[in-house]
Amino acid sequence: MGMTQIPELATTVVGSGPGILLAHGASGSVADNYGVLTQVLAEGHTVVGSDYPGSGATPRAASGFTLDELADAVVDAAVGAGVETFTVIGFSLGTTVAVRAATRHPERVRGLVLTAGFAKADNQIELSLGLWQHLLERGDADGFVRMRTVNGFSVEFLNGLPEEQFAQLLDLGPAGLPLGVVEQAALGRVADTREDLAAIAVPTLVIATTRDFLVDPANSRYLADRIPGARYAEVDAGHVVMAERPAEWQELIEKFLAEHDL
Repeated sequence: MGMTQIPELATTVVGSGPGILLAHGASGSVADNYGVLTQVLAEGHTVVGSDYPGSGATPRAASGFTLDELADAVVDAAVGAGVETFTVIGFSLGTTVAVRAATRHPERVRGLVLTAGFAKADNQIELSLGLWQHLLERGDADGFVRMRTVNGFSVEFLNGLPEEQFAQLLDLGPAGLPLGVVEQAALGRVADTREDLAAIAVPTLVIATTRDFLVDPANSRYLADRIPGARYAEVDAGHVVMAERPAEWQELIEKFLAEHDL
């Protein structure tokens, strides 16, 4: 891929106290994936969240980027904001960013929370992210948003939604087709942190989403089994746990942070 230049990441910093760095998922943003949690955590922490290229207010990096480049960029954004050490909370693709940040910057990372994560895309993830790319590259907004919704939520959650809320899930909003997701999905297909896991030496919480159609919970068990001393927990939800079971997810994270004084 050569030397690609990641654009400056749009970064928000809220709260005060020990540092927390947020790493969001592919096609998400800090606001999408961590909206409510950010405010809760900011009551006792300095929370830093950077949007990847192509998400939020960060420009797209059409030539793509590597996992090393993305991990370095989110760490640099936190340090640039004056937050020298932090716990990284990663969701989905963000778990690969969190793990790589911990092995590339061990002096900075104090703990990890990995939700709905994976070390390397399995066939299910590869199929789904490949289809996202295919639909986006063809300009098929309707197809993309439908596929992402099928991937994102449990059957029980989707079927329990009133008509109006269901329609909202299928509305991309004024921003339209998120073309920057092409590069994020491409990274998700090739990211591989399997060799990083044994070297992680900080408190780690792995949270599996047990009704997940995008990232099978076996991927979380793999992470928990291979990260020394990692704790494993489950939430009975689809991939987008922050929409389906926000309180349960938040409680697991808050309890972990408190127990380890993070």
